[in-house]
Amino acid sequence: MEIKSEFELTADTGCIAMKNNQQFHTVRGYELLKQEKKQLTSAMEDYLEMIFRNAGDDGYIRINTLAELLNVQASSVTKMAQRLAFLGLVDYKRYGIIKLSESGREIGEFLLKRHNTIETFLRFIGITKNILVETELIEHNISLGTLEVIECLNMFFKDNPDIIERFEDYKRSKDE
Repeated sequence: MEIKSEFELTADTGCIAMKNNQQFHTVRGYELLKQEKKQLTSAMEDYLEMIFRNAGDDGYIRINTLAELLNVQASSVTKMAQRLAFLGLVDYKRYGIIKLSESGREIGEFLLKRHNTIETFLRFIGITKNILVETELIEHNISLGTLEVIECLNMFFKDNPDIIERFEDYKRSKDE
């Protein structure tokens, strides 16, 4: 019996790659690739999401309030605010307030929607223990394509609650 593989060892880099030229990396490797492309870090995403979530009608949040919400020191918030301001995502006044720029607001809105989509999906499949931790672990490592499919699946589950009931019955039968 011949075993066919979709993988090959590339001669030029020595990396294992799919035969369709997709290379695999460790999670850290993907993080480094993101940094090379000047994408946001997970921490930056968390800050933007929390600012968007809590900025309120006035559109701003105070350093100390954000520090409390994220369970970090105010000095950490100040450093991150400076980094986000450098990227043009927030307007930051020293010892004062953080306000999202237009692009920061758009990104924050997307990040909150992404969070809610993943959390909703996890609830649909019956995850209740540590749901926020589980959501955080997934949200920073999911592709846009996968997120779109999960959103579609969430709508399917919402429109077809009998599927969820059948899934719950199936899980219970497996536990017995």
